Amino acid sequence: GYGSHPYSIATHDFNGDNFLDIVVANHGTHSVGVLLGNGNGSFSHSTIYSIGNSIPIAVVIGDMNNDNYMDLVVTNNGTNDIAVLIGYGNGSFRSPTMYSTGSLSSVSVAITDFNNDVIPDIVVIHNETNAIGILLGYSKGFLNQIQYSTGTNPAAVGVGYFNNDTHLDMVVGNYGSNDVTVRLGYADGSFGNETIIPAGSGPQALVVGDFNNDAQSDIIVANYNDNTVSVLLGYGNGSFASQTTYATGLGPSSIAIGDFNNDTHLDIVVVNGVGKANTMSVLLGQGDGTFRNATTYQTGYGPWVLDVGDFNNDTILDVIVVNSWASTVSIFLGIGDGSFPSQTAYPTGNGPLSVVADDFNNDGKLDFVVANRGDNSVSVFLGFGNGSFTDQMMYSVGSAPNAIVVGNFNNDTYLDIVVANQGDNDVSLLLGFGNGSFATQTTYSTGLAPNAIAAGDFNNDSLLDVVVGNLDNNSISVLLHFVGGDLTSETTYASGGGSDLKYVIAGDFNNDTHQDLIVANYGTNNIGVLLGNGTGTFASQINFTMGPNSHPVSIAAGDFNKDGEADLAVANYGTKYIGMLLGNGKGWFTSQVVYGDSMNFAPLVLTAGDFNDDGQAEVAVAYDGSDNVDVFGVFDTGFFSSQKTYPTDVGPSSLAISDFNNDNQLDFVVTNGADSTINIFLGSGNGSFTYASTNPTGVTPSAVVVGDFNNDNQLDIVVANTDSYFLLIYLGYGNGSFVLSSYANTGMGPAAMVVGDFNNDKQLDIIVANSYQNNVSVLLGSGDGYFADQATYLTGGAPVSIAAGDFNNDTQLDIVTANTNDATISVLLGYGNGSFANQVTYPVGVYPAFVAIGDFNNDTRLDIVLANSGDRNVGLLLGYGNGTFANQTTFIVGNSPEALAVGDVNNDNRLDIVVANTGDNTASVLLGLGNGDFRKQAVYSTGFLPYFVALADFSNDKRLDMIVVNFRDSRVSILLGYANLAFVKQTTLITGNGSQPKSFAMADFNKDNQLDIAVTNSGTNNMGIFLSYGNGSFALQKTYATGSSPRSIASGDFNNDTIPDIVVANSGSDSVSVLFGYSNGSFSNQTTFTTGFESEPYTVAVGHFNKDIFLDIVVVDYGLSNVYVFLGYGNGTFVGESAFTLGFGSSPISLAVVDLNNDKQLDFAVVNEGTDNLKILLETC
Repeated sequence: GYGSHPYSIATHDFNGDNFLDIVVANHGTHSVGVLLGNGNGSFSHSTIYSIGNSIPIAVVIGDMNNDNYMDLVVTNNGTNDIAVLIGYGNGSFRSPTMYSTGSLSSVSVAITDFNNDVIPDIVVIHNETNAIGILLGYSKGFLNQIQYSTGTNPAAVGVGYFNNDTHLDMVVGNYGSNDVTVRLGYADGSFGNETIIPAGSGPQALVVGDFNNDAQSDIIVANYNDNTVSVLLGYGNGSFASQTTYATGLGPSSIAIGDFNNDTHLDIVVVNGVGKANTMSVLLGQGDGTFRNATTYQTGYGPWVLDVGDFNNDTILDVIVVNSWASTVSIFLGIGDGSFPSQTAYPTGNGPLSVVADDFNNDGKLDFVVANRGDNSVSVFLGFGNGSFTDQMMYSVGSAPNAIVVGNFNNDTYLDIVVANQGDNDVSLLLGFGNGSFATQTTYSTGLAPNAIAAGDFNNDSLLDVVVGNLDNNSISVLLHFVGGDLTSETTYASGGGSDLKYVIAGDFNNDTHQDLIVANYGTNNIGVLLGNGTGTFASQINFTMGPNSHPVSIAAGDFNKDGEADLAVANYGTKYIGMLLGNGKGWFTSQVVYGDSMNFAPLVLTAGDFNDDGQAEVAVAYDGSDNVDVFGVFDTGFFSSQKTYPTDVGPSSLAISDFNNDNQLDFVVTNGADSTINIFLGSGNGSFTYASTNPTGVTPSAVVVGDFNNDNQLDIVVANTDSYFLLIYLGYGNGSFVLSSYANTGMGPAAMVVGDFNNDKQLDIIVANSYQNNVSVLLGSGDGYFADQATYLTGGAPVSIAAGDFNNDTQLDIVTANTNDATISVLLGYGNGSFANQVTYPVGVYPAFVAIGDFNNDTRLDIVLANSGDRNVGLLLGYGNGTFANQTTFIVGNSPEALAVGDVNNDNRLDIVVANTGDNTASVLLGLGNGDFRKQAVYSTGFLPYFVALADFSNDKRLDMIVVNFRDSRVSILLGYANLAFVKQTTLITGNGSQPKSFAMADFNKDNQLDIAVTNSGTNNMGIFLSYGNGSFALQKTYATGSSPRSIASGDFNNDTIPDIVVANSGSDSVSVLFGYSNGSFSNQTTFTTGFESEPYTVAVGHFNKDIFLDIVVVDYGLSNVYVFLGYGNGTFVGESAFTLGFGSSPISLAVVDLNNDKQLDFAVVNEGTDNLKILLETC
């Protein structure tokens, strides 16, 4: 440009398009200009970056902040400084940052790494002073923690290469769950899913090494509660052999390794812990992964941890033990044969709990550092090289320090110290000066109660990272080292076609370590999944329908089926139900059939959490127009597929199921009344069947039973013929074929049969319900396929169904009949000799057509259930266990229920009922609650006139399948059973008249390790707290005043007291309210911060947005279409730092805060109602 006077030029591809670009230092206009190349020799117009009053002389290119994007360094004349412009990778650059040089004329500059710390440095030539200046690049500490779950009460953490892939892996010892957790590392510093390996009782410490000389990393764990160490030998693929244990002293609490007897094999030393033995044990290794018995040495009082090193420079390893109760350390000098004959004690701070030995002053002699829990300090002892040490030098750290790791964390060749502060939930970094002294601490947040620590380069950037075990929230925190950078950019995504976006959530739904987004598309009745690429961009949206007119408005993620993968709960405003989609961990979701409690109001917002500590997420739901919140649990309803049919002969009426050909697969036989035949179908074991044979019967076969009636270990068949008054016995050959062998006379109109040993002679007998004679016939079996002459007993009118069981708990079989003509059932108590007492009748519904038995209220007493064909219900009579029964309770089913079957169709250990409804060609499923009550029926289509139904597992998947006999169309229907999860209401939380709850937050507000609920009540201008009892129930609401129309709520620790606080967005009063939590679940009065006139803040979230370890607040303003950030000072106060405009009329309504481009900075995903799009704002500053 005019007057620019270009003075220096450099080229590079600044925007990643593979075309060379140009940067020019403009001497005349005090600027640098960037011209992006078009690849054809031409360039775009230059973008100018002002250098202020400085006169640029030279420009060079380099990656100053290790983000793989090229930056600019400019030397200046006249202003004693140089300028650094950080590149964004898209051809644009951040405004210059100026660094003083002390020279008015810096004429040349170069970039290199002078101190081998993998951070670029700068060298500048100063013309007027005849000198060169070096500006060393430096590290800026650690990124915010990344948490990973562990077992219960993680107490120890270590790192190693467990699968030989050059990426560091981690191992955690879980004291509370008696196991170790291994996570394999990836190249970017993240870790894979956990592998759980059993250890001994109370793993307190661990160490990694090669104990069997196979060049693979092994693990040894000190088990505090059972006084052993567990040796886990690694296979080199991330898996380990089962533990081998060795006895130690009482309460081993720390472990170290080394070659103590100079045989080239690693040995073990453990300290036997506080309040138990006051000893240490040495176990010498034999080089094959086994160890000799322990040798024990007395220590000081209350030993807790130890370390090893050569403290007297005799090339023989020594041991240092921390004696916590004595507040001393003991030095045990080794003599090279694995023994330690004497100790020397040194005083420390109060209550030392950790020790690490290393050379802190670079004199070639071992020193050590101790963490003193009692006075919140570390003590450094410098060694003289003869086994003696200087007096301690103490440095303040956080509250209750209890673990230390040492390393070079700022790449200056000097050792630094990192301390886990259990009381402050953070770690302290003390940078070493290389002379044995250290800088004042810098702290970084962790999880709750950090108590174990290790270091390693987890993301292969040549910078040491830290992993911390958090005792109280069963997690590990990974703190990755970082250098610096600055950028905010935005990308917009539209769901298209009138989607009417309403909500967005973030998470890794395909397990690729990249954050994905899921949106609720109200207008198109679906949810959209956008899988992240890890760069802040996303794959094309995948839509999952929620059904016609569903209008989804809110989404929550949780593990609803306990498979370790994220599933989705969706609030469907239009159809008033909560939908469930189960995730497969690959970004795909499967809808579950809606089968849950109906809602009177449209669901507005929901959240997911484990409110009853069962390891399975529940959901809390607020409604539009309701003054309460409902908590829904997950319930397996079972589900049956669409029917597959098999043709039979004409007029099928009943069937029996068993394995007729001894292939361990279930088969069935069906009676055909119109054709007077039976058909045999053989099962394949996958739910399909093959027709096998047909056998003639008597006139109008009506019932069939199976059993081994001749004791040849092959199943036989017996058929009752209603209009022939006899039974036909078909003996089986065991290959699926049968021969008619004999018959047995019955009464008139045999309609149903039951098989059992009624006279206790170990032979099968048969009892027949004779529908034309109002009695039952007892036919006692002789065990050879024949039966004695019948004995008859009176029943009610027209018995058409019969069942047997022990109703009075006398170990003798009793029977019950359904009497269709007089609307009764008859109970006949058995004497155990084949005879029965006179009937006792109970009134039931109209035309009882079928009877069955089971324990439906889990009282160990048999109950009776029957199909009342004329009443369109089933009746349940609960048994008292003495042979008597309560009056029937009825449950609505389909029209003309003709038959039923009993079984556990949803695998919840509660009996359910399946009913065949002849009047409307359906089957009804009534899921039992286990208390004698049932859920509302689910209805499935069958064939025409379903006349009989049974349950069995035909597909060998441990789920009951349904088989239905369809009389009218002469077919048998098979409906295979599957799992199906649905949300079922557990608890209602009352929020008060006119409250109109609108949003949730969840946290442990009263420090009882239970997840509590906070809710905004927009109608009464307050927020409510529901404290959990841990069993799915909650205390009554306690309310706290907020601003007007509170719309959104979030939780975080804003004043660093380890107690959750709350922030509320007040849509009606243009403000946010902060309420500070107390440890008893109560809160302070609100402190308010304005968001601007007519801003209408709609959604609020929290996060670390400026990398200062203090929580910040972000708000989206519906009225002004802004994203507004309040930066926290860590003491509960905030400053409004910056607003990001989303564009006029955007009207944002939902926000997700997450790292979308894997740069360890939190980004924003915003749903804009006004422009119907999803806007992504990436942050790297």
